Amino acid sequence: MKGVKVSTLNMKKDERGWVAEIIRKEELVRNKEFGQFMVTTAYPGYVKGNHYHTRKFEWFCVLKGEARLVLVDNHSGEREELMLNEEHIKTIRIPPHISHAIENVGAEMMYVLIYTDEPYDEEDSDTFYKKIL
Repeated sequence: MKGVKVSTLNMKKDERGWVAEIIRKEELVRNKEFGQFMVTTAYPGYVKGNHYHTRKFEWFCVLKGEARLVLVDNHSGEREELMLNEEHIKTIRIPPHISHAIENVGAEMMYVLIYTDEPYDEEDSDTFYKKIL
C-alpha cells in the first residue's frame, strides 16, 4: 500500500531476553522533532483505532500478544491486513489518509507501542473516525 512501510526488526536475543531498535530518527518522514510515544492495550477480541489522520504519521509495534492490523487507503479504497505478534516483531509506518484499526486476535492481553510524529492536542486531534473493522 502506498506510503505504508513494514519493517521486520532485528531482535537480538540471549538468555536474558531480547532487544530491538523500534524506530530511528532517519526513519521519520515529516517531522524530525520528537512527537509522542504511547502504549495501548486491548483484551482478547477487542478492536482499537478505526480512524485516520490527515497530517500525522504513526508507527505501530506489537510488543506482546497477537494482532490483526487492518489498513484502508482512503483515496483508492485499497485494503490490507497484517498479522503481527511478539515472535516476529515489526514496525508499521502508517501515513496520513490511511484508516487503521488493530484487533487483539490472541488469547491474552495485547500491548502495542505507538509513535506519532505530532503530539496529541485535544483541541486539534487530527483524528477522524472511520469504521473499517
